[in-house]
Amino acid sequence: MNTLRYVILGGGMVAGYCAKELAERGLKPGELTIVSSDDSVPYERPPLSKGFLAGKDSEDSIRINPEKFYAEHGIDVKLGAEATAVNTGRKLLHLRSGQDLLFENLIIATGARVRTLSLPGSDLPGLYYLRSLDDSKRIRQHAESAKRAAVIGGSFIAMEVASVLAQRGVKTTMILRDDRIWKQFFTPSMSRFFENYYSSHGVEFVKQAKVEALCGKAGVESVALADNRSVPCDLAVAGVGVRPVTEPFSTSLIEITDGIVVNEFLETAVPGIYAAGDVANYRDTLFDRRRRVEHWDNAVSQGQHCARILTGERTPFVHVPYFFSDVFDLSYEFWGDPAGADAVVERGDLSSKSFSVWWLSKERLVAAFAMNRSDEERDASQKWIAQKQTVVAEKLRSAASVHDAEKLSTFKAG
Repeated sequence: MNTLRYVILGGGMVAGYCAKELAERGLKPGELTIVSSDDSVPYERPPLSKGFLAGKDSEDSIRINPEKFYAEHGIDVKLGAEATAVNTGRKLLHLRSGQDLLFENLIIATGARVRTLSLPGSDLPGLYYLRSLDDSKRIRQHAESAKRAAVIGGSFIAMEVASVLAQRGVKTTMILRDDRIWKQFFTPSMSRFFENYYSSHGVEFVKQAKVEALCGKAGVESVALADNRSVPCDLAVAGVGVRPVTEPFSTSLIEITDGIVVNEFLETAVPGIYAAGDVANYRDTLFDRRRRVEHWDNAVSQGQHCARILTGERTPFVHVPYFFSDVFDLSYEFWGDPAGADAVVERGDLSSKSFSVWWLSKERLVAAFAMNRSDEERDASQKWIAQKQTVVAEKLRSAASVHDAEKLSTFKAG
């Protein structure tokens, strides 16, 4: 049995971007094997709830690398392949097919799987979850004939799906557990803006709701709630979170705590085994805490970083957490981590489509949200968070520009 130099377990964005970076760094034919449970070569995930779901993007356009890229670089992509266990002592990966792979270096990029509903009617046709290309295809196809849709959940994925369905002419209702949309992240003012915007585009909200059952005969016809309310629909999409895929490593020496535990170099405690993307619980030196991130930018950046580590550039992964979203005709971006913030600063008119929100902890900027704002605000968000700098809240709130706030504030490195 030949020993493979690099194996990536998982065929998502980590695999696509790591392969691209390795190829640019002189990867030789036969050095890299990608083991993927998917039936497609790596593709971008954000379009699944945006452009692809809306029918604007094609399968080819969302691939990270063209399909021929892998053959041209001698990369073996095993599709429809699933790992069942890893022998860390022998560096041996066991596949469900019965095949074993010996490796020198393994990148665990198994990602996360959706949390599913466990209640009466959850096996009815017409209930969907969104994680893969096939999931997006199925929702898109059903939306062509659907009249009413229920979106269960209030996170950014649920918001994106609801906006696409509404724009396709499907009467859409969002069912929220909380009293406002995305309460875990949005400030009350932000929730109010987005709820008003969605309502103006025909989306209805049912708040503080507990789903009891999905009802119907041949398929979903309504969502029954605990207070005897009922939301009629012929299409339901549940966005109730994900959990990291760690089962293949449960009997190994690899530490598992809310994902695969790695250090600031994305290394596990087992030499030659790394983790990246949604499954990686990594040491974030910027915020001095452990973090597992389920967003596109993190998977891209960690995939690229693994390639650099493997090719001799051993530097810690230092990165400002980031994500973006597109809903209706709005686009917004977010940087950092608002957990533990003791002050929030709003800039712009929160009843308009252009505003920013800044979270501070002891005057240090720890997170920022920007929608249709100037490049100077976007640039300052990333720079200030990365440099652990401080700014006076009132000066940031009242300054004509963030550069004025920077000049008026006493900045110090964190």
